[in-house]
Amino acid sequence: MKQINHYHHKKILVIGLAKSGVAAASLLHKLGAFVTVNDYKPLSENLEAQELLEQGITVICGEHPIGLLEEGFELIVKNPGIPYHNPMIAGAIEKGIPVITEVELAYQISEAPLIAITGTNGKTTTTTLVFEMLKTGEKQPLLAGNIGIVASEVAQEASTENTIVIELSSFQLMGIETFNPRIAILTNLYDAHLDYHGTRYEYVKAKANITKNQTENDFLIVNAEQSEVMEIANNSKAIMIPFSSKNKLSSGAYTHEGWIYFNDEKIIALKNIALPGTHNLENILAAIAAAKLSKVDNDAIFKVLNSFQGVKHRLQFVTEHKGRKFYNDSKATNMLATQNALAAFTEPVVLLAGGLDRGNEFDELIPYLKNVKAVVTFGQTAKKIERVAEEAGIKTIIHVDNVEKAVPVAYELSEQGDVILLSPACASWDQYKTFEVRGDIFIQAVHMLK
Repeated sequence: MKQINHYHHKKILVIGLAKSGVAAASLLHKLGAFVTVNDYKPLSENLEAQELLEQGITVICGEHPIGLLEEGFELIVKNPGIPYHNPMIAGAIEKGIPVITEVELAYQISEAPLIAITGTNGKTTTTTLVFEMLKTGEKQPLLAGNIGIVASEVAQEASTENTIVIELSSFQLMGIETFNPRIAILTNLYDAHLDYHGTRYEYVKAKANITKNQTENDFLIVNAEQSEVMEIANNSKAIMIPFSSKNKLSSGAYTHEGWIYFNDEKIIALKNIALPGTHNLENILAAIAAAKLSKVDNDAIFKVLNSFQGVKHRLQFVTEHKGRKFYNDSKATNMLATQNALAAFTEPVVLLAGGLDRGNEFDELIPYLKNVKAVVTFGQTAKKIERVAEEAGIKTIIHVDNVEKAVPVAYELSEQGDVILLSPACASWDQYKTFEVRGDIFIQAVHMLK
């Protein structure tokens, strides 16, 4: 990592632990800062805080005392999940104390160039595809960011021979100052996290931060089919690389007559791609653009796309059993994601859906239910989804207690050639701690059928 002295003897407050907070505090301590950590969880229950205390870092737990802001801190590093209206954060901003997130630290110490990916949907799939293409092309990539791997820890190990492929959320991007990826990808923009950002304008502004420090020597890969995304690209200094799954482009990545092209070069036939779904085609195009800009050869790109069947919990192919194909799309925590999943299949589908009730209805699913032969519901939204299924003309609708019980019921309702799809269209928190837990229970129940 770069040996920077920017933080030497500076008083820095890290608010909120979890993995990123622990990594930020440890890194700043190594860089010679006077670090104080503040976390809401009591010290007796807080193993991370106890470990930091053993390193000689000052730890204040159990509350967020606003008086801390009077102690002369020169910088605050906050957990991305803490909103800016939090009294501590709002108070710091009012006092003019800079507030950053841990990914800014990662950029500052990284010897490796970065490929950064953001957007509403498709971030994790695109990030994984870029990583796999660079890995297969022997470019020594490292994975980091919102995908679950703390960026500042990865950056400490990275050298000039590596490329860090980093997934970024809007929360992380709000806290950057100098962060500048050599290649940035903006997959798409839809309404999301408005409870955090307040308005769509603020959400989009946060996403646009991915390119705010890019220069004429950098690249911004963008979805040419979204005017909002293109507006961000037109205001960027970076070289714009568009992609489109619908139209032939004069440059960039696009589909035409059954093939994917990059700058008019044939890359791969659509029939040779293993990953299903039109929405995944956009992710693939974005990843191909990043790979080609990174000098990955076409053979490596082909090998990845010919075998890659998805990220876990994101339209993940689980197995085939007695002629039925099972797909785990537990990450589908909103209607758009379930619409994309349903649009990926031409086979008859048995849909497993339901979860946390956020107050919305599900009528927008109706046009996408034409191939659905049966619906198995669970969770708080079961009745709402059942109503929509009835309006769509689906005759077989069964309610069960949970995902585990839904799997054998769906199997009994299915025939050879059918797809059994978990795509809940809802968050998991009414019954499960995370969508990952929900997806793992689905996978276990599928394997129990055997």
